[in-house]
Amino acid sequence: MSLGYAEKLSYIEDVGNVGMVEHFDASHLLREKIERLAIMIKKSKHLVVFTGAGISTSCGIPDFRGPKGIWTLQREGKALPEASLPFHRAMPSLTHMALVELEKAGILKFVISQNVDGLHLRSGIPREKLAELHGNSFMETCPSCGVEYFRDFEVETIGLKETSRRCSDEKCGGRLRDTVLDWEDALPPKEMDPAEKHCKQADIVLCLGTSLQITPACNLPLKAIRGGGKVVIVNLQKTPKDKKAALVIHGFVDKVIAGVMDQLNLQIPPFIRIDLFQIIIMQGLSLDKRYVNWTLQVASAHGQKATLPFIKSVEVSFLDKEDYKAAILDRQPFRLKRRTAYNKAFEMVLKLNFGDGCGCSSLEIDVPVDFKVKFFLSHFHGKYHFLFENCAVTLGSTDCFNFDKDFIFQKLREKAVVESKCGQNDVIERKTILTPRGDVTTYAIVTNLVHHSKTSKSSPDSRSNGDLKRRKPSFNGTGSSGKRSKVSKCKSRS
Repeated sequence: MSLGYAEKLSYIEDVGNVGMVEHFDASHLLREKIERLAIMIKKSKHLVVFTGAGISTSCGIPDFRGPKGIWTLQREGKALPEASLPFHRAMPSLTHMALVELEKAGILKFVISQNVDGLHLRSGIPREKLAELHGNSFMETCPSCGVEYFRDFEVETIGLKETSRRCSDEKCGGRLRDTVLDWEDALPPKEMDPAEKHCKQADIVLCLGTSLQITPACNLPLKAIRGGGKVVIVNLQKTPKDKKAALVIHGFVDKVIAGVMDQLNLQIPPFIRIDLFQIIIMQGLSLDKRYVNWTLQVASAHGQKATLPFIKSVEVSFLDKEDYKAAILDRQPFRLKRRTAYNKAFEMVLKLNFGDGCGCSSLEIDVPVDFKVKFFLSHFHGKYHFLFENCAVTLGSTDCFNFDKDFIFQKLREKAVVESKCGQNDVIERKTILTPRGDVTTYAIVTNLVHHSKTSKSSPDSRSNGDLKRRKPSFNGTGSSGKRSKVSKCKSRS
């Protein structure tokens, strides 16, 4: 993990008492405590989980006070640990995914996190059941209308500052701000108020991987005790709140939670990450109307000023190799400008090469282009009608512009699990731009599939990849057909 990341998170924990000694319960005692915790959770009516940096160490994100923690190493004059993955590709741990299952089972009512890694939200915890006390490195918010934007890239600022992007709501357009607090920032009421409310209602507050030293956050779990509830602490180091806890477990959080899930006979769901990207083709006729000047761009679905962090390069080739020269786009923005005879149809093949942390190394997409096709678009009776020069084509609304994104995401997840691989993709949105003329197609692709074993101490037992089918969009002028054909190749990482 980079020094910049360490500095970004440094406000989360108090710099005192670094390098605390780790403690491990004996095996037989650990088993007894896990069984006791499982019984407490099973009987619970309002379970709240309070998490700290220790929940994410198995994700490759260092903590602060452990033997290999950021402040421990800095105090000893040692180099910070190298990250195995980019921060934006960190994946939720076994514990993150177990909490998702507990929430779906109706057992877990609320999660309070001191972390800014965004892994609770990425794992699938509903936003309304999550308080991120110190913010989220991947979240932007609009102060004007309150809309939140969860990004696939790390927001470039901290301290609730303005970013380079604006609210996408046409009625608003306000300047967005990051959500990560700086030293002088107070905990936001939007996060603190529901956290306090649920702690007061809780019969159990389960503290996972936190030193419980940072005020005022560390005092939240104690509000359960005042209401007759209990506090349980799972941490490798001792905490100032241990004496007030009904149960203290010294062990790896993942191992403890895996044991609890086994006792409760609950399965830990796989983590399935879906990322978005856009293929944009813009066009304009030459003055003599004999040529089309066109631009291809593979872009982020998060706006024009957003990076596309999980794609490292795009290889563009043409099936008609005699007339068109191939290109490699290895710097963002991934953009190619060309000129084509107006009456010349052609087909491009885009090979998207994914960066570190993605399950697939590449994906190929066929893009047929025919700028001669002219159309008019009308909508009635729930269907879109394309009126071409010599024919009329009627497409069902689900085949073209109206896509049920939640339905598509769910189908992609189900297919990834059944096929035990990542790489499945589908179109979730198509937009036509009239001025200047262009077509924007947004894709969703499964970039990670991680299964967790309940017997695992800390790491996932498989990261599955595989081949997948290629989607073949067509770019007819500024319109798109709903036809899908050919087979794509998504190469797996070995």
